[in-house]
Amino acid sequence: MFMQAFTGFCLSFFFSIVGSLPPGTVNLSSVQLGLDNKPQLAWRLAAAAAIAEYFYAYLAVTFEGFITSSPLVVKNFHLVAALVMLVLGILNIRTRNKPSALSQRFYNSGFRRGLVLGFLNPLAMPFWIGITAYLKSQHWINLDSSLRLHAYLLGVSLGVFTLLVTVAYMANRVIRLFNKSHVIASIPGYLMLGLGIYALIRYFFMMTG
Repeated sequence: MFMQAFTGFCLSFFFSIVGSLPPGTVNLSSVQLGLDNKPQLAWRLAAAAAIAEYFYAYLAVTFEGFITSSPLVVKNFHLVAALVMLVLGILNIRTRNKPSALSQRFYNSGFRRGLVLGFLNPLAMPFWIGITAYLKSQHWINLDSSLRLHAYLLGVSLGVFTLLVTVAYMANRVIRLFNKSHVIASIPGYLMLGLGIYALIRYFFMMTG
């Protein structure tokens, strides 16, 4: 039983890192904190995002059959993700140009910011539904006991945490090389905005196609 739990932990840790690599609200925010030289906030954001990922992965495992049987629910995940990315991209750019008290409080927060962004990342659920279903179909994991289930979910959380801390550290190293360039520090905001527009266009063609 222990070896199966350890295998599940290793697999979920690996896929958690791979799944968090594409640019998204959470990892771009971690990059932003690295660029702003705020390592402590980056660690808090990573911890909060790991908690949110644990929650989504638990829901994905628990309600896998129900969710996959409702295509409408899965499609709306993409719409929510696109809107969140657009809003955060605009807020990020506006904060750099005309910071308000509310936006400054949000962007100077670590744990609260990580929780908000983590729970506003609904694409985490379909990702873990797909990964879990695949691993089960290959008989690589067995989640029929509490130990195996929570070892699997712990791997999910630690994978997200490890990646976010790593990208924040790397971003901090990059910004030192470029002497805290304002242009480089604004890149995550513009990238969020661009990805949000792209996701919205994809959602529109998905609904009309």
